[in-house]
Amino acid sequence: MKNFLKSLNNTKIISIAILSMALLSGCHQKKEKRPNILLAIADDWSWPHASIAGAKGIKTPSFDRIATEGVLFTNAYCSAPSCTPSRGAVLTGQYHWRLEEGGNLWSTLQKKFVSYPEILADNGYYTGYTGKGWAPGMIEKGGRRQNPAGKKFNNLKNKSPRYISDVDYAGNFREFLKNKPANQPFCFWYGGFEPHRPYDYGIGLRSGKNPGDAMVPPSLPDADTVRMDILDYYFEVEWFDRHLGEMIATLEEAGELENTIIICTSDNGMPFPQGKSNLYDFGTQMPLAIRWGKKVKEGRIIEDFVNLTDLAPTILEAAGINPPAQTTGKSLMDILLSKKTGQADSSRDHVLFGKERHAWVRRGGLGYPMRAIRTKDFLYIINFKPDRWPAGDPFPDKISNPDRPYGDIDASPSKQFMMDQKEDSAVAFLFKLAFLKRPSEELYDLAKDPGQLNNVAGLSEYQVYKEKLRERLIAGLKETDDPRIFGRGDIFDKYPYYIGDFHPAMYYDSLAIYSLKTPDIIDVTGTSVKLQTRLTKINKNPYGNVPGEEGIARFEIDTSPEFGHPILSSWKLAYSDNDYFIKVEVKGLKPATQYYYRPEYGITATYTKYGIVNSFTTLPANHLKK
Repeated sequence: MKNFLKSLNNTKIISIAILSMALLSGCHQKKEKRPNILLAIADDWSWPHASIAGAKGIKTPSFDRIATEGVLFTNAYCSAPSCTPSRGAVLTGQYHWRLEEGGNLWSTLQKKFVSYPEILADNGYYTGYTGKGWAPGMIEKGGRRQNPAGKKFNNLKNKSPRYISDVDYAGNFREFLKNKPANQPFCFWYGGFEPHRPYDYGIGLRSGKNPGDAMVPPSLPDADTVRMDILDYYFEVEWFDRHLGEMIATLEEAGELENTIIICTSDNGMPFPQGKSNLYDFGTQMPLAIRWGKKVKEGRIIEDFVNLTDLAPTILEAAGINPPAQTTGKSLMDILLSKKTGQADSSRDHVLFGKERHAWVRRGGLGYPMRAIRTKDFLYIINFKPDRWPAGDPFPDKISNPDRPYGDIDASPSKQFMMDQKEDSAVAFLFKLAFLKRPSEELYDLAKDPGQLNNVAGLSEYQVYKEKLRERLIAGLKETDDPRIFGRGDIFDKYPYYIGDFHPAMYYDSLAIYSLKTPDIIDVTGTSVKLQTRLTKINKNPYGNVPGEEGIARFEIDTSPEFGHPILSSWKLAYSDNDYFIKVEVKGLKPATQYYYRPEYGITATYTKYGIVNSFTTLPANHLKK
């Protein structure tokens, strides 16, 4: 018995010694540093306009370096070919159609749609941006005080060519790093304003570029005017790339390059007819390269279909943070950390994207809603409102913004050339595709028609393919709760358009046809409230029975009666043919706190009317509802 106890004691001593050595060894191990994040996003840059992709006449050494020292993705697509919704999707990791008014251009992004820089900031990262962050729109209307991309660093300027931003992007990045606390990881958003229009016509040629090197998409006429325009676009892409190169050099000097994930991409396609604001490849297919030191095997080309919503969960996973439950993007980390090339993940064989309202260029602020699915073999598009002009009304009235024909196409020499030469046999067909009305369905056989010029949706031999693609697209939209699929899509046409002093005609606003009843509190708990109000149609509408009479309504809730940083409920549609009840539940409130609330209604453009301010107090945290 004594020998057994002695043996047991010896075993305990040995075990404790081993455990102590292990703990001591662990104390001496360096904790792995969390990676820094540098995301560089251009404004209106399409794939394959990069020298690494074989495009002549353009030099992108910084993008090329990231791709050769990391991974190049050849099938990356934005969620929407429009600045605001695309950037919102990148920042939140959600399809733009889930972001309510954030799915439109010149909108807002409600603070309930949390961005990856905000999540990183809450987890110890130092965050900031230079140039164009989440934009364009008004962040304040969404209850935010700071851009979802982080703190702004735009103070440093440089002398730039005409029409190119004077923001010293690289200088501001250096300033950001100087302000960063020591030993704190950072997340920086470099949002170049380039190659957004306007361009200094001929700057590409004057810089030494050759018009013969311009890559003219099949959807554009091969004319001198177009080639010159493309060279100017190339020049601005190179300006963006040059600043990125300076940022990479700064990281090398600081010894941070190998621990920094560098992502380079764009928000939407080139600002030419059939590009930006369209679901064809030159509107949606993005350059994308990712570098992460020795962690990512260099020189790989990945053909998997990727949506830019995948970037946010990728970044969060790299930082050791679980993405929010509402995220629809899928992390790319498995691909980045593998050694595979070509098709790395067989499930990534398609991608979804779409568009709602871009500019205010149709009477009543109507958009041109579309959804699409892109595979290796086909592009299938649903145009939900084929009676509308896809590029904007051809004869804009006083309430258009911008005030130009076919306003969803940016003003440019290429656009003007196509409009002027639309009767020319070499231009007429392309003008029709870019400017005139389209059928409800489009299908393109990419093996035969990579330029997506010949719609085969009506041909009998393609019906099986079309139905399968439609079924797959609809299933994906339902899975991601797209309002357009569930009969709630018209609300996108009613969301505000926040752009300076632009005020569309009053008769499109429901202020003219509704009065508001005093709101009721249905229920209050320690962390939530249920509110209800009623919009009642007045007997006489001074503006007559005109289109667009429907309005929208919501509640604002804040701890201050000034509503400087409100919690906002979702907008709800109100209709002119009946009384309308808006009933909402707002969660995430603090217990035992006084809140003020007011209804907001009547916005179908930029007009707002508020109801009376009331208040309530949430219940104590220990209150148990019987």
